[in-house]
Amino acid sequence: MQLVSRARAKKAALVVIGVLFAISVAGVLLVCEGGLPCPDSWPAQDPGYHDFADQREHLGIPNFWNVVSNLPFLLTGLLGLGLWRRETPGRGAPWLERWERTAFGVFFSGVALTCLGSSYYHWSPANETLFWDRLPMTLGFMAILAVIVGERAHPPWGRKALWPLVAAGVASVVYWILSERAGSGDLRPYILVQFFPMLLIVALLSFPPRYSHGRSYLVVLGWYVLAKVLEGLDDRVFEATGGWMSGHALKHVAAAVAAYALYRMLTLRRPVEVG
Repeated sequence: MQLVSRARAKKAALVVIGVLFAISVAGVLLVCEGGLPCPDSWPAQDPGYHDFADQREHLGIPNFWNVVSNLPFLLTGLLGLGLWRRETPGRGAPWLERWERTAFGVFFSGVALTCLGSSYYHWSPANETLFWDRLPMTLGFMAILAVIVGERAHPPWGRKALWPLVAAGVASVVYWILSERAGSGDLRPYILVQFFPMLLIVALLSFPPRYSHGRSYLVVLGWYVLAKVLEGLDDRVFEATGGWMSGHALKHVAAAVAAYALYRMLTLRRPVEVG
């Protein structure tokens, strides 16, 4: 049910964006000050992060399942780019404006490149290779954030924010790796870039949609949340499956399904009239 009319969306969106951004920044800065468990290395990258449950080698490929489980990213990214290439902006297309098409092109490019970056990282887990895993993911986070702002709040905001957001996402990962090299790693900007879009997407879904099938974003978020849960339960899932598959490998699959759900939404949706 639409809770906010288009006429009031701009003002309400400004408040929502501002409040959630302030909450997100405060949360990232204070997360380890409120009694929550954090690694001793915080805010630097925890060295134990690279110690995955499944380190088996097959066919000469180290950490085999964590490497090959990235293939769904490539397949989904190519599907999305195929749609992006075919569909030009218009009433019968999944986007009305050129910048929206560009944003989804950035998103699906990031998804496809995640296959390469994540495979490279899992072949030889370390901070330096993790950089190439995280870099393409930020393209997806920031592109979708711009899309949601444009669809649910005010299209010109999304258009104007797209490239600054992408630049901010890239900068967060570059800042992190440079800070690690300097011996004082700081993950906080990257964490903000990853989780602020999730909060804002949920909040803005109550605003008038510009396209049909807008609830599919909840499906996308659901799969992504599942991916994060599986990532956190890497060891436990590996034990529960009798050493068949780890949580981290299944995380890759769940995250790729989230991207596929977004692709599927685009194949179905059409513009809607909102008063």
